[in-house]
Amino acid sequence: MMAALLLRRDKKSTAAHLKSDLNRTDNSSGVRQLQELLDSVLNPEKPPADTEALDWCKCLIAGEEGFEEFCKTVRSYDNATLCGLVWTANFVAYRCRTCGISPCMSLCAECFNNGDHTGHDFNMFRSQAGGACDCGDSNVMRETGFCRRHRLRTGENVPSVPRDLLLMSEMVLPRFIICIIQYLRDGYTEPDTSAERDLQKVLQQLEPQITFLEELTKMGGAMRTVLTKILTNQQTFKDLSMGQEENVFAKKNYENYLSALKNSGLVSVEEKAQTGAAEPTRGSETGALGLLGAAAPSSSESNKEEDQDGQSIGQRKRVKLSSSTKDPSIMDSLKHKCFLEELLFWTIKYEFPQKMVTFLLNMLPDQDYKITFTKTFVQHYAFIMKTLMKSQESDTMSNRIVHISVQLFSNEDLARHVTEECQLLDIMVTVLLYMMESCLIKSELQDEENSRHVVVNCSEALLKNNTYWPLVSDFINILSHQSVAKKFLEDHSLLMLWMSFVSFFQGMNLNKRELSEHVEFESQTYYAAFAAELEACAQPMWGLLTHCKVKETQEYTKTVVRYCLETLQIWFDAIGFVDELAPNQVTFHLPLHRYYAMFLSKAVKCQGLDLESLLPDQEMLMRIMVHPLQIQASLSEIHSNMWVRNGLQIKGQAMTYVQSHFCNSMIDPDIFLLQVCASRLDPDYFISSVFERFKVVDLLTMASVHQNTALDGEQERPMLEGALTFLVILSSLRIHLGMADDEILRAEMVSQLCMNDRTHSSLLDLIPENPNPKSGIVPGSCSFEEMLSAVADFKAPVFELGGSMQQGMYTPKAEVWEKEFDPIMVILRTVYRRDVQSAMDRYSAFLKQSGMHTTGNPWPPYKERTPLHPCYKGLDRLLHCKTLHIVIFTLLYKIWLDHSNMSEHVLCMVLYLIELGLDNQVEEDKGDEEPCIEEHCHDSWFPGTNLLSNLHHVINYVRVRVPETAPEVKREREPPASTSAEASNFGQNVREAQVFSLVAERRRKFQEIINRSSTEASQAVRPKSSSTRWVPPGTPPQLVTEILEIHESMLSLLIKLHQKLSAKQNSLSATWLEDMDANPNRHAHGDGITAIERILTKAATRSHQSKRSIQEICGKVFPPVAPKKNSPTAKKTMDKEERRQRARERQQKLLAEFASRQKSFMETAMDVESPDTEAAMDLGASEVKESEVLYDCVICGQSGPSTEDRPTGLVVLLQASSVLGHRCKSDEAKKLPTTDEERIYPADTCGAAHDVRLALMQSFFKDSSCLQSVSIGWDGGVYVQTCGHTLHIDCHKSYMESLRNDQVMQGFSVDKGEFTCPLCRQFANSVLPCRPGRSTEVVSWHMPSNKKTSVLVKEVEDLQEQLGFFPVSTTTESNLSKEMELVIKDIKNTTQRKYMDYGKNPGSPDNDFLFMYSVARTNLELELVHRGGNLCSGGASGAAKRSCLNQLFHVLAMHMRLYSIDSAYNPWTRLTQVAPSRDNCLDDERPDVPMLFRDCPSLLIIFVLTMPQPLRKEHFICLVRMLYNLQYTQALAALSAKFSPEERQAWSTSGTLKKNAFNAEKSYEALLSHVITELSKVKTVYDVNTDEPSMLSSSVWSPQSIEYSLQQFCLPYLRLSCLLQHHLYGDNLSGCPEEEEFSGLAGCLGLLDPAPQPSNPMYSASCLDWTVSAFDLMSQWCSEVTGLADTQTLLVQDLQWASPHLLHLPDNYNTIFQYYHKKACTACKKVPKDPALCLVCGTFVCLKGLCCKQHGICECVWHSQHCGAATGIFLLINASVIIIIRGHRFCLWGSVYLDAHGEEDRDLRRGKPLFLCVERYRVLEQQWVSHTFDHINKRWGPHYNGL
Repeated sequence: MMAALLLRRDKKSTAAHLKSDLNRTDNSSGVRQLQELLDSVLNPEKPPADTEALDWCKCLIAGEEGFEEFCKTVRSYDNATLCGLVWTANFVAYRCRTCGISPCMSLCAECFNNGDHTGHDFNMFRSQAGGACDCGDSNVMRETGFCRRHRLRTGENVPSVPRDLLLMSEMVLPRFIICIIQYLRDGYTEPDTSAERDLQKVLQQLEPQITFLEELTKMGGAMRTVLTKILTNQQTFKDLSMGQEENVFAKKNYENYLSALKNSGLVSVEEKAQTGAAEPTRGSETGALGLLGAAAPSSSESNKEEDQDGQSIGQRKRVKLSSSTKDPSIMDSLKHKCFLEELLFWTIKYEFPQKMVTFLLNMLPDQDYKITFTKTFVQHYAFIMKTLMKSQESDTMSNRIVHISVQLFSNEDLARHVTEECQLLDIMVTVLLYMMESCLIKSELQDEENSRHVVVNCSEALLKNNTYWPLVSDFINILSHQSVAKKFLEDHSLLMLWMSFVSFFQGMNLNKRELSEHVEFESQTYYAAFAAELEACAQPMWGLLTHCKVKETQEYTKTVVRYCLETLQIWFDAIGFVDELAPNQVTFHLPLHRYYAMFLSKAVKCQGLDLESLLPDQEMLMRIMVHPLQIQASLSEIHSNMWVRNGLQIKGQAMTYVQSHFCNSMIDPDIFLLQVCASRLDPDYFISSVFERFKVVDLLTMASVHQNTALDGEQERPMLEGALTFLVILSSLRIHLGMADDEILRAEMVSQLCMNDRTHSSLLDLIPENPNPKSGIVPGSCSFEEMLSAVADFKAPVFELGGSMQQGMYTPKAEVWEKEFDPIMVILRTVYRRDVQSAMDRYSAFLKQSGMHTTGNPWPPYKERTPLHPCYKGLDRLLHCKTLHIVIFTLLYKIWLDHSNMSEHVLCMVLYLIELGLDNQVEEDKGDEEPCIEEHCHDSWFPGTNLLSNLHHVINYVRVRVPETAPEVKREREPPASTSAEASNFGQNVREAQVFSLVAERRRKFQEIINRSSTEASQAVRPKSSSTRWVPPGTPPQLVTEILEIHESMLSLLIKLHQKLSAKQNSLSATWLEDMDANPNRHAHGDGITAIERILTKAATRSHQSKRSIQEICGKVFPPVAPKKNSPTAKKTMDKEERRQRARERQQKLLAEFASRQKSFMETAMDVESPDTEAAMDLGASEVKESEVLYDCVICGQSGPSTEDRPTGLVVLLQASSVLGHRCKSDEAKKLPTTDEERIYPADTCGAAHDVRLALMQSFFKDSSCLQSVSIGWDGGVYVQTCGHTLHIDCHKSYMESLRNDQVMQGFSVDKGEFTCPLCRQFANSVLPCRPGRSTEVVSWHMPSNKKTSVLVKEVEDLQEQLGFFPVSTTTESNLSKEMELVIKDIKNTTQRKYMDYGKNPGSPDNDFLFMYSVARTNLELELVHRGGNLCSGGASGAAKRSCLNQLFHVLAMHMRLYSIDSAYNPWTRLTQVAPSRDNCLDDERPDVPMLFRDCPSLLIIFVLTMPQPLRKEHFICLVRMLYNLQYTQALAALSAKFSPEERQAWSTSGTLKKNAFNAEKSYEALLSHVITELSKVKTVYDVNTDEPSMLSSSVWSPQSIEYSLQQFCLPYLRLSCLLQHHLYGDNLSGCPEEEEFSGLAGCLGLLDPAPQPSNPMYSASCLDWTVSAFDLMSQWCSEVTGLADTQTLLVQDLQWASPHLLHLPDNYNTIFQYYHKKACTACKKVPKDPALCLVCGTFVCLKGLCCKQHGICECVWHSQHCGAATGIFLLINASVIIIIRGHRFCLWGSVYLDAHGEEDRDLRRGKPLFLCVERYRVLEQQWVSHTFDHINKRWGPHYNGL
């Protein structure tokens, strides 16, 4: 009842009334009233869209004051010291590594800018998942980085909150929250129910309510405390959660909620029921085996049954791990005790709506809340992941989950707290296991039938879409805290669980080599597999390793190693691996091996543990080495094209395995593990395993022919190279064997820089991050910079004129090439094989340049290694074992004899191995060695194992098995003619011949080891596959045993190879060793010869025996008849060399010839002068016959004149341009606004000024007359440019036809007439016809004449009368004229209609006339701009050489003859005659434009174009003179208007006196006074000034300043006339200093004698040339003006414009970014997704924004049409790059902002500070002004109006 009364009253007063009731000591009635009121207001049965309830809540909470006021009041009590601002995806935030403690630390822009981070390592980033600002939180960042606001600890001096302020909130909010919860309960439906499920709709309706909660959290600490109390209070939850008994709606809701809770355990209720009976629960004490037992199918019977059911063996088996976890609560349904828990529950159920997430995160600055919320989050963790796996939108959901978890788990105290209290680690590992279980399949590795091992299936969505990412990311995050990691390492059962998790990835994504045909479908799952191993196995491993750095942590390492070995043993058993690998399969994923390897490495390197104590027995080591070795062999196989039938993806795997992000977690541990095995196993066994695994054993025979069952012929060489290279890497790589971290970084950096010059960012990316990448310290980021400056030089970005933008690069220093270049490291780190070649090319270029090695190609240099760590000393035994020496001997022998499949690389690696052996001696224990030799090596190839002593051991006979067909066999059968020695000694040497069989040897050793340790039974089972391999049964040629006579030692073979390489018989004299000692350094760089010399020298210095042998061998003077084996081959090699040499010479000769041809072609091609200048050259008197200009057609190659029937044309590009219109008065570029106060005013541009002038004229004068008094084309004028090449117009048509049929994607549109010049490939879109030229006529046209000016004036007038007669016959329509018409059409289509129609009646001929002559004006003006705005530089500049103005004028003139000028209106008469006044014009007709308002350059162009062509030069000069008179008068008038009245009076008086002087008509004073007098007749002209004194009147005008001002006024006219004369008559422009420009130009035009009178510096008046009385003519011109009002503005024109500029940009990009990236679009008031800026006028536009589309055209394109006549230059704010729009195409230009390392940062991915690169910006501006975007930028694409 009470409530109904309250509801009727006004809300504010009710609130006040209730508040006062509640404040009483006895507040029971108030409480009751409030509860009743809330019952009716907050009734969940009302639809949530009804905002009445929300308004009530706001009022009740605020009490008597308004809600806004209340918010302010509460904020004043804010005691928070944290920022805590929460943001969502795409927000721009900052991360400072210098200030961060946690790598996930981030700051909002405001806190970042208010803190001091100068010199820090920070970057800006675009948030992927959302985040929160950490400013003020000392757990996550250092206090020095706090901003001003949060550094002050504002919370401490805030007054405490008065009790009554938040009293109502405490009462009302619990009811409000339960109301929201009831809506959520009611709206939720399970995904599998049949009802329509639309969670989004429910959330949309609730938006206002949740937003209200968000607003509350933003009120600050005081309100958050209230909210925390409510959300965490268990009693309130109990009271309200069930709903009142009688409320049916609430009851139904509650049941809905309970059923939703039912399935919230990790294992659903039904599953529980099934497994409960079937499986006795295993406690956690069963240990490792029990767990893994659980991971395998429980018994063999179940297996068989399944097979009988017809399901495939690969059938997934869901593995129950439910019983194995320690904490059963994770399996059960959730139970909620407070609002917070239920809110989180619904947040999860509704798949993390953004608003809810933000609300929950906004509360985090409250510490109590933070702890409770973290516990709640952990409690729901399993449920979150379960929901994630089912979700359709797993990407969005993942981001939102991490958005929350990263805020909670980055804080070490909090993470430790929940680990201890809530078993966070157990939960995570269990959930990870549970997740991966859902996609396990049976492993097919090794023994496919009986394998008990299960692996994850990489094609499952879970792995393919990285759904496990949030979980793994959280896991890595908490392992980065030392306290948590230690708990993990101490908990053995957890470690065991983790190992079983890792074993799911062991052997995943198995590749089977396709042998018959190409695989049908290339699966791309490999990337998922690599990502999974890196993220789920390797990164947690690196995380754990960071905490195992010191002696105290030894125990942890021992534990991990122990469990690794146990799990490996289980794995070997599960896949049924004994000692022989299944053939033709490889997996790149061995995380268990890698865990083992990395913990071993850490133990030895950092913890001082002894390696022995961590290693298993020999047999286990042998097993462990098999799979990593298989990967190394497979890499070689893949590169030898043996896996080609598996498709490209297998190459992808091989590349990913060594790629920089993976190598330190994959190939490095693998090689380290193999090094450990090699250092501990018998070296002969190891070496033979390697060659066997690489399948090249059969190749290692002395015989010249052999059979290889495993490899094709062309695969043998790459495989042998692979095996040797691998051995070299194995024995020389020291990354885990004793190099310090700095040395590793240095080696990595050098190897990357040697492959190519690198930018700073790509180098950072390419160098493997050694510790866990999430640790935030980029490989010791400070030492990274130091190291970089130590090994590399910075090359600043340079600019090529071709427009290709270079980045700042780092290149290796010279001493790095000299001393540190390590080809072995390069080979290890290259993803593409071509990079190795690139490194070698760069190396040889360096050697050539520094003169260290100039002939031939250098070999990879040998590099000394850092000494081995004592633990790994055994590795050197590899280099000192007989097996390897036999291989080396055999290979040297084979190379010497040129056997097939040997190569330079093989020799290089063999020599490398010998040298490594010489440098790494093994201390021999005689006692151990001897018996071992007796035992195994019955075939005594070498006496001992030391390489040094074996080098000079001579081997006489070798027994080989060869096919019967081999040459060795035949020789024995025939009577021995040439081989007598072999035959005679045959008998006695059989005994000492060597049998060389690696495999038998290896098999025997292996057998012995196995026999010692295993029972006979297992041996019976093992197949003896490889003993049969030796004599493959049934192969046609039988193998027979033969004995070869050798008599060589390794040394003698080396010396013979030296001769072979240097192609000289006795290349080493007996004394060369002594010469060597003098210069020990000369061997560091060079080719094979140098390498052999270096080895021999080393051998000689280390052993006297070797020295003697060498001298002996060299001393034997080789007889001239070479030994029998040697002769044919040596001769062959000599011939070969000579033949090569000759071929090379031939090639050089051809190339030289080709180059000279090309050069001459280019010279002729580029030298197409403008035709008339060419023709006017040296024509002596003898050559009077008419010679025509010849043109070369670049399509058909013929040369000939342009004729009426077959015209030739110039290749041109027509484009509309507004560059002229954007010029301003001042030479300073306008600044780009970066604050709200700054603006750009466009009114002062040239284009705007001309528009205003024309509009003003049109308001006074006759339209047709106006349209002939000015030029248009400042905006949207058509600019014509050419590359200078010509072609027949008919050839061009067929060329276009062929382009049209060409299916290739072109960057241009053939339908729009676009093409590229067939010769120089420059972009073009039209052809400008050349007129048929007769040069003699041209010459006579040039002849100067001495006619008087008056005569010429009359002649000009007569010529204008004959407009109809034109040299080209108008009667017949020739091809030429047709083409000219077409070009005119092209020109008109180039620009938009609006830039052509300026008249009152569109489409009138006057309009057309104006447009035509303005085209000429535009092109002249632009050429002036390109010449720098004046003609001082003179000469035919580059632009002029390729100018097409002459042809253009001709085409325009041809078109203009269609319009005749009415003689009554002919301006010429008004220029040259004093006409009788015409008073007969009707009143309604507007007058013509007065002469003083007309634009002289425009008149000049009109006259030239309308008079008969070609125009004689004398007539042209006459035109220029007459118009100069007018221009000068205009200058006087404009000047007089600037005077103050007094000055006007004074000048008028002083000038009157001079009127009667004899040269008064050439005296500026007389003329000025006359103008003043005439114009003063009417008040209006000068009156304007009287209101406000003119700006200029403050300065007094002196004669000098007047003269200067007059010259400046006339200069633009003179420049244009001069340029026109240059193009029409080919006159050269003579350069002059700028201060003499006026006299120079006047002289050039013949207005002034070339030698100006020194007595008279005022020469602007002396250029005048009047044909009638000057004063009469001027009076007439002035009288036309005086009848008009508002003429002042028309009189004072300003003709001087500065050159065009783009906007002036700020130095730091951040200034632009911060202002514009949040700026709202003017059209739609939203912040655009891709904002852009026009760099010409500063307009802010939306790129691709649909909101701003007009007529289907997006805003950028629309703006480019309006601002630049279809050329737009836009800076994309969010990408820092510039795009150019040109017509219908666009291209990415690049960026003008570079970082400190001279690099672009496209899309701001790296977020480093960027600075303006002035040179680049200049290049951009220059391309804009010179209209060369189309030519310089190559990558254009159509934009379809969508930008």
